[in-house]
Amino acid sequence: MSEKIYTKQAPEPLGPYSQAIATNKIVFMSGQLGLKDGKLAPDLAGQTKQAIMNLQSVLKEAGLSLENIVKTNCFLTNLDDFNEFNQVYAEFFGDIAPARSAVQVGKLPAGGIVEIEAIAVR
Repeated sequence: MSEKIYTKQAPEPLGPYSQAIATNKIVFMSGQLGLKDGKLAPDLAGQTKQAIMNLQSVLKEAGLSLENIVKTNCFLTNLDDFNEFNQVYAEFFGDIAPARSAVQVGKLPAGGIVEIEAIAVR
């Protein structure tokens, strides 16, 4: 049995998918861009921060926090931004340090330059 997780505190999905789906003790979160009020943050640091804050909003709706995340998948349109991305990411996950993948992709929805998806455990 699965449960759809939805909050108005995170951006509306840009397609036919859920912000998150919970199954038993696992919450699978769709990728979040650095969108707020329909607009992207102007730079990599801002988009990274907003994407993580959007994940936090979805987690909160599920009764969880960033500490419940066990895995993230991070997508950047330019891996030359990897160090800057890591600096912002560490502000949120430094002590938590979930498992993580980070890859370069050709393009992201809405013109984003970073997207982060996550798996959390209840």
